[in-house]
Amino acid sequence: MAAEEALVAAIDAFLACARVEKGLAAHTLSSYSFDLKDFLGFCRSRRLGWPPAPADLRAYLDSLHAAGLSPRTVARRLSALRQFFRFLLLEGRISEDPTALLTSPRLWRNLPKYLTSAQVEALLAAPEADTPRGLRDRAMLETLYATGLRVSELVTLRLSDVNLDLGFVRVTGKGGKQRLVPVGSKAQEALRDYLAAARAALLKGRASPHLFVTSRGGAMTRQAFWILLRNYGRKAGIFQKLSPHVLRHSFATHLLEGGAGLRSVQAMLGHADISTTEIYTHVMRTRLRSVVDQHHPRS
Repeated sequence: MAAEEALVAAIDAFLACARVEKGLAAHTLSSYSFDLKDFLGFCRSRRLGWPPAPADLRAYLDSLHAAGLSPRTVARRLSALRQFFRFLLLEGRISEDPTALLTSPRLWRNLPKYLTSAQVEALLAAPEADTPRGLRDRAMLETLYATGLRVSELVTLRLSDVNLDLGFVRVTGKGGKQRLVPVGSKAQEALRDYLAAARAALLKGRASPHLFVTSRGGAMTRQAFWILLRNYGRKAGIFQKLSPHVLRHSFATHLLEGGAGLRSVQAMLGHADISTTEIYTHVMRTRLRSVVDQHHPRS
């Protein structure tokens, strides 16, 4: 019981630090909580001591494999454990990190899905330009493709975050980190049309600090935007599983194809590590390979 109580207290301390000091997003905190409570259940069932030994962690990972979890899910659980035990080591709660010698399961990196330029044009033209909702939706789609924002960043934009005179939006990303992202002329035009003719009509005299609002006066939600994006995708003849991240991937891929530098794209996407951005170079290599195979006479 003492070992279990120590583990519970350690998990609570880690989550509190992640929430208060690091300012991690609610989704990230929820994932950490779920993964660590799963590990707690394993330790409870095996009556493991505290702190757990590396062999205990290997046994836990083996149990995840045996349960049929995907390598990606196992890697996520291991990542949560690494963050947890590193925190405990820095806090002096343990003397050694039991995850130090553990290896992650091998993952095949899936190339991100993206739209062609023609598909993007069809999608952006799908909303009706003569209704408040249509103007709002076109402004959201144009902004998403022009900036490559995450959907959570898009729907939490505030009026004060937008400077159309300078052509920038201030974005609050993961961990509360802020960055400035340029907005192209087409998106600026769509935003001006929305602000001039649609936002006040949707609010009906109500006040809101949020940039993108609904007819009820509240902020647009992630779930609602997913639904409207899918609907516009079908209207544009895009029947694949269309998500906000597909537009984010399209933004990055088209920028790199146009000659943008990888570091610039990294800064605009808000990636902490350049290796995350480098996956888009694989997209470009794959497309180049297909072009050579299709058109070179001796391919």
